[in-house]
Formats: sequence, C-alpha cells, structure tokens
Amino acid sequence: MRLEPLFRRGIYIVFAVLFVTGAAWLAADAMKDGASGERWQAIAANLLMVHGGAAMAVLLLLGALVPLHVERGWRARRNRVTGATMVTFNAALILTAFGLYYFGSETLRPWASELHIGVGLALPVLLVVHIAVGRRSR
Repeated sequence: MRLEPLFRRGIYIVFAVLFVTGAAWLAADAMKDGASGERWQAIAANLLMVHGGAAMAVLLLLGALVPLHVERGWRARRNRVTGATMVTFNAALILTAFGLYYFGSETLRPWASELHIGVGLALPVLLVVHIAVGRRSR
C-alpha cells in the first residue's frame, strides 16, 4: 500500500535521523574513554537526546502507519513477510528502548542494549528490502 509522498518522506527522514544518531552515539560512546573523553561524553549525551526525540516522533508515525499501511497491506495479502518482519523489528526496538530506560538490572540492561543495537543497525537494510519487495509486487 503506497504511502502519500509527504508522509513517506517524513518516515524516511525520521528513520534516517534515528539511524545516524544511534550509529554516531555508538562511535562517540566508544571514544569517551580516550584522551578527550569529556568532549565525547558530551557529544554522546547530545546524540542520545536527539535519538530519543526522534524515537518519540517515530512512535507517532508508526501509530499512523498501522491503519494507513500495515492493515491495508495485510488485508490485500501484499508484502506480508517483510511487513511482519518490520513490525517485529520495530516492536523489538520499542521494547528494548523501554528496557534501556527503565531496567535497573545488571543482567537485563546489557541484553536489551545489545539487542537494541543489533536490530537498530539491521533495520535500514530491512526497510530497503521491504520497499523493494513492495515495489515489485505492484
């Protein structure tokens, strides 16, 4: 189910901001133990704030996608495998983000972090595959 161009661009932009800020945070976080650690710590904190703000925006967009795109695509029996995988990956990101914010457990938090990073780095590839499969099925 094709999305309106403005809505589609908005989704792409917000997902791009999430990916870039998440990947950049990984790099900045890795460098905070170096010689200029304070500067990298500040950069990492700012990246995390932008990442969190973009995550709030993507929650709104994902909520709008359900009736406009997901339900219609499911009923039309189009692109179900990659669509269901997109829903699963986004749900995993939402749940692990919640865990990163609220888990106090030293056992659960690292697990949530690793899963969040892995799924977050894989999501752009899945999105491109989802779009390509959807375009071929028209």
